[in-house]
Amino acid sequence: MGRIIAVANQKGGVGKTTTSVNLAAALAIQGRAVLLIDMDPQGNATGGLGVDPASLKYTVYDCLLRGVSTNEAIQATTVQGLQILPSNADLAGAEVELVSLAEREGLLKSVIQAITVAPEFIIVDCPPALGLLTINALTAASSVLVPVQCEYYAMEGLGRLLTNVARIQESLNPALTLEGILLTMFDSRNSLARQVSEEIRSHFKEKVYRTVIPRNVTLAEAPSYGKPVLLYNAASAGAQAYLDLAKELLSDGKTSSR
Repeated sequence: MGRIIAVANQKGGVGKTTTSVNLAAALAIQGRAVLLIDMDPQGNATGGLGVDPASLKYTVYDCLLRGVSTNEAIQATTVQGLQILPSNADLAGAEVELVSLAEREGLLKSVIQAITVAPEFIIVDCPPALGLLTINALTAASSVLVPVQCEYYAMEGLGRLLTNVARIQESLNPALTLEGILLTMFDSRNSLARQVSEEIRSHFKEKVYRTVIPRNVTLAEAPSYGKPVLLYNAASAGAQAYLDLAKELLSDGKTSSR
């Protein structure tokens, strides 16, 4: 099985789906076989890759709770080398349905293990809460990538998430590691953003990516066209930042010089 990276943060609006979609696309453009799993009932990662959530015959929900083959539910995207296991509003009911099931935390792991041809990378877009869907993602993952918006409450939210990751490590997935912390929506003109960035880098050191995702209009526009930013406007600062992130992740270049 390939490298499974859960993109997670309990706080909403920090760029989880933007990161999931655009990192997956950037890795595919680098020639890697990638599967994006949309574990958010909002289905934004699905729509962001041009797949209409309302038109789907099967989704990750059917794989988790209806016994549908993972291979049947996976869809191609407009990015060569990138596939998606899509989601729609049906997944919202999964939190309730999962509660009564035995080994409910490991269902996504089983869904991934059922894939016939394993991709090199699996990126899992998590919902903004530590419910059973996110727990499933963290149980299945080899690592967790945490997008953090450079704002006042960033450190507090990051601390809570890492505490919960430690609990997952203790009880469900001892092999889970912290892939890295990604600073998002960064505006260098904002003194608070610079201060938060410095504080996070000082505290977490080599675990913070050198690449920083800027606050960028193009990143906000691309999903409305059903495209990752690299297909919408490859020259934009946002597109180049995610391409840099993919290269950094591939090189495992997290060093204390960040």
